[in-house]
Amino acid sequence: MSRIVYEHLLPSRFIVGTVGNPGERAFFLQAVSDIGMTTIAVEKTQVAALSARLREMIAELRRNKLASLDELSLSATKDSGTLEFPIEEDFQTGVIGITWDEETQRVIIEAQALTDEAEQELLDDDDLAQIENAPDLMRVYLRINQVRGFCERADAVVANGRQPCPFCGLPIDPSGHLCPRANGYRR
Repeated sequence: MSRIVYEHLLPSRFIVGTVGNPGERAFFLQAVSDIGMTTIAVEKTQVAALSARLREMIAELRRNKLASLDELSLSATKDSGTLEFPIEEDFQTGVIGITWDEETQRVIIEAQALTDEAEQELLDDDDLAQIENAPDLMRVYLRINQVRGFCERADAVVANGRQPCPFCGLPIDPSGHLCPRANGYRR
């Protein structure tokens, strides 16, 4: 089976969303463009890390004057709509990479499918020639204002989960939790 590359050059949407109740949520990244819709499953920690790294990248682009002022001055394009249905997972994300293409002034996000290999690394096109069953890949080209909007939404989605216990910091289920700081009593 050959590798499938879902390449969204001009996405109309790139969002993160969830399905389920806090504590049992499944997280998804969804890209929509002329080629169609790609939905991939991700972990909450991957969403939080992606948002943090994208914010760092934008700060570096501004600091080092790598992006045009026109791109940097655009306000965030926040997409507050829901995930598009039906939600059919194309693959489970293993590793995510981000790069900046100075020529096109786009942030490129690549999410590669989870593999059975112990070590996960993002494979480039040269490595693929040596691998028989290379993992699928979603590649999305985003403008900086789309990235800012994605980060705002990602931060809100991640924070919208279970509230932390004020004593131990662990998440509190709707039925409470056994707090280690209260000698195992339910809070």
